[in-house]
Amino acid sequence: MTGRGFRMRRARRVVPGGPRGAERRLQRRTQPKVVALGGGRGLSASLAALRRITGDLTAVVTVADDGGSSGRLRDELGVLPPGDLRKALAALCGDDDWGRTWSRVVQHRFASEGDLHGHAVGNLLIVALWEQLGDHVQALDLVGKLLGAHGRVLPMSAVPLELQALVRGHDPRKPDAVTTVRGQATVALTPGEVHSVHVVPEDPPAVPEAVEAVLDADWVVLGPGSWFSSVIPHLLVPELLTALQETKARRVLSLNLAPQPGETEGFSPQRHLEVLARHAPKLALDVVLADEAAVPDRDSLRDAAKRLGGTVELAPVAAQGSSATHDPELLAAAYDRIFRMHGRIGPWR
Repeated sequence: MTGRGFRMRRARRVVPGGPRGAERRLQRRTQPKVVALGGGRGLSASLAALRRITGDLTAVVTVADDGGSSGRLRDELGVLPPGDLRKALAALCGDDDWGRTWSRVVQHRFASEGDLHGHAVGNLLIVALWEQLGDHVQALDLVGKLLGAHGRVLPMSAVPLELQALVRGHDPRKPDAVTTVRGQATVALTPGEVHSVHVVPEDPPAVPEAVEAVLDADWVVLGPGSWFSSVIPHLLVPELLTALQETKARRVLSLNLAPQPGETEGFSPQRHLEVLARHAPKLALDVVLADEAAVPDRDSLRDAAKRLGGTVELAPVAAQGSSATHDPELLAAAYDRIFRMHGRIGPWR
């Protein structure tokens, strides 16, 4: 079974666990429609913040993971890698007993001496529903309903993707050699300098509901996350990139708190913007959000953001005692301020 075998459905205006009828119409008039793009822990951090300030939230998740439990399920069954989708769903769980319990359950990994070792419960649940229902989106909506998720989770593409990167010095014995490195897990951990990334197949189909969500949004949030393996891949799906360029939504780029060993080692905040612009030169930004303590050269970052059409917002968003982990409450406050102060698309306040 492959991703191409799944039926595509028109987007449904359903937020699992959300209000209905008159309450729902009121909510849509008073809250921004937000779409967050990314994968892994970076997207989870963004979703944990965004669900605190809007009830109309959609996550569009990368599908290039090829490591761990996701990679094993992908290889064995030919399905989309479910891991980043699972993490996004867990991040959207509420802070009540139901939400906390289900978040722990779907994130639980088996420990054994057998074939189940390392598999996450949520991965198996998602794949089982894909096989039962034959529809990526319907299955993820059903998992979201079970979890009481405060938002919707969609894959960015209907087929599993292979990430490939041009890397200088991937082999430490040949520091000047540029080679092609294959696989998201390998790219994320390369000791070399990543120049660019692309995906195979080169023109993957986007999930229609993801495209429609971007076009219908008030705000689109890209990042934080692994820059080459979670953030930029969204720009390599042609239909999704076109939607990001044509949407009337305002676009926020949320920068990481620190460079990542291997993938972005030594990168300044402004270099992250330059790399993004190389992969999507026509993509404009409205706001670049960065932690104020993580930007040593503010003028250079402002110049880089201005070249992309945006301004810089600096805010304390790091968790106390950690220079690499976002605090969901602080990040929520930063997003809320940006949404209120940088032009309202709809009357949500």
